[in-house]
Amino acid sequence: MPLRRIPRPRATPTAVPWLAPLYVGALQLGAYATARLPGPRRTELLRTHSTNVTNLRAGRWHTLATSSAFVEEPLPVPYGAALLATLGTAEARWGVPRAAGVFAAGHVGASLLVYAGLRGRVCTHPPDATARAVDVGASYGFYATLGALAATVPHRGARAAATAGLLALGIRPVLRRGRTFTDAGHLAALTLGVAMGAGMRRGGDRSPRPKPA
Repeated sequence: MPLRRIPRPRATPTAVPWLAPLYVGALQLGAYATARLPGPRRTELLRTHSTNVTNLRAGRWHTLATSSAFVEEPLPVPYGAALLATLGTAEARWGVPRAAGVFAAGHVGASLLVYAGLRGRVCTHPPDATARAVDVGASYGFYATLGALAATVPHRGARAAATAGLLALGIRPVLRRGRTFTDAGHLAALTLGVAMGAGMRRGGDRSPRPKPA
């Protein structure tokens, strides 16, 4: 009996997203809890979990994970709703493992790219407060997920428009005079997300389709 090619496992969509609401809710509750701390203690807590130059240069790599569990302030309702909608859509379309993987890869990847840029800046410029800056939040993972969703839109024209529009929005803050390293991180996360989405789309196109009975 001839061996048949075994199809690669596909992502299992989630009927009702549960991880996205859990994460966004925990993020918001944590923000309200940290907001009640005295100012110096709160700042020190956020710095401890930041992916800044001081922490990563000292080998505190766990901050690549813990930084996504804190935000500086409680999320504004529009931003929280957009975050929940984006992560929930990704979870419903791709399933929990892939959606979480895209978020994590975007968060960690953009954090490392920003660190590399700031580390180089520290070597050529006098030390400043940037090396110990508070750098926490969900925005890198959010932008990466948004980019991946845009890059996996089924219709080619809509996909190109969504991807180009998001990248243009990401580039604009980087070109302004008052740009910050976070602006560069958002663009990096978007680019990583678009690349991951393109990879998922190509992988899906190459997946063998079942033969008719």
